[in-house]
This record gives sequence, C-alpha cells and structure tokens, in this order.
Amino acid sequence: MVSEVGEDEDFAVGEGATVVDPRRLHEAARIAEALVFASAGPVPEGYIADRLPAGVDVSHVMRQLKALYAGRGVTLVQVGDHWAFRTAPDLSFVVRGDEAETRKLSRAALEVLSIIAYHQPVTRAEIEDIRGVQTSKGTLDVLLEAGWVRFRGRRRTPGRPVTFGTTKDFLDHFGLEELRDLPGLEELKGAGLLSGRIPSNFQIPLPLGEDEVAEDEDPITSMDLEELGLLTPGGKEDE
Repeated sequence: MVSEVGEDEDFAVGEGATVVDPRRLHEAARIAEALVFASAGPVPEGYIADRLPAGVDVSHVMRQLKALYAGRGVTLVQVGDHWAFRTAPDLSFVVRGDEAETRKLSRAALEVLSIIAYHQPVTRAEIEDIRGVQTSKGTLDVLLEAGWVRFRGRRRTPGRPVTFGTTKDFLDHFGLEELRDLPGLEELKGAGLLSGRIPSNFQIPLPLGEDEVAEDEDPITSMDLEELGLLTPGGKEDE
C-alpha cells in the first residue's frame, strides 16, 4: 500500500526532522500502516512515533498515508491525536447492510448529547437549563454506557457539580477529527435539535486534551468516583 510513495524522501521528513535513508522512510510508512491496521481502535500518534526510525516526522508520515488512502474504499482518519482506518463514508451503507442495527438514541438522549458536545464542560443543571426540562439519570447513563460521554471534572462552585464532556469514541463514531468539525448550529436546527432553545452564548468549544480540565474545574479523583458509584470503597471498579 505504501510503495507508491515510500521512495519519496519528502514522504516522512518534515521541518526540523533528520534526513533519513529512503529505505528507512519506506519502512517507517509500513510500520505506521501496520500499527493502525492491527489496532481495534484509534492509535495514538505518540505510540506510532515511538516505533518509527529516529528522525522520521510521524505527523508528516501520517498525513501522506492519509492522502494515499483518500478516495479508496478504506480511508485513514484522524481522531484528535489518534489515527484509524475506516470505511469510506460513501460506502458505509454496503458494510452496514449485514451488520446489526446501529444503536438508536431517544430524542432526549440526542438533545443531551448535542448540548454536551457543543457546550462542554457542562453540568446536569446547565443541560436542564438549556433544554428547559429535567434530564433523567437514565438518559445520561445511556450516553455514558455508549462511551460517547464522560465525567470530566467537578465545577468549582457550591456543591461541586460534576461536569460532562465527550470522548474520543464520540469523535470516532461520528467521523470527526476534532470538536471543531461538529455541524454548525443551522444544521442542528435543520435536524430539529435544540430549535428555539439555543442561548445566545451557545458556541462550539475549543478542543481540550483527553485529560485536560477547564479553568473552573477540578480533576475527577478516586473519591469522586466512589461518590458517583463508579468505584467501590478501596478503589476497585464497581462491576
């Protein structure tokens, strides 16, 4: 798959990178391709970089591989700072025809997921304020179990409410590289989501790292997880 570009010296040498023998560049591309292909989920770019020859610019390697697969039945996509192979969007109907029916979310769950995606970090009270109705624990549980929503931290306000945010699995499932790729608000209105309830300050957030918290948040601790019922006393996950 990489032979078309593997002999091009610019293929893996970016700004500040060491010039590497073309054969090593070709091997680096093969390694990167194999690592992503063999993984069941998106692969961190840092993980790939650690396994490539010294001096090779991993970001450049991945961009060129992405270009190589563009227009094929399988494409290489970036999910945050991770990489994965996915079926080309225009061929997804062929693959899904024989698969089990995709999980369907209720209208309430879709609304809550949209609010969390566009307004994170957000608390349950803030979600309810935007929707204008109470949000059941079951709705949030569905999104947490799907792996699309996570507990981000605790807001530095009275009561220290838990904040919610989306996950890399959310980006991966919906074919997004980062939060900036979310549909615009007009598209959401066209889909019937949040219509008439979008506050004036409702904006697409700047992406944060997986473990980053906002300035008004504290990280989730083991004690917090115990309080939320996600860990049993002593630090073991509650099964």
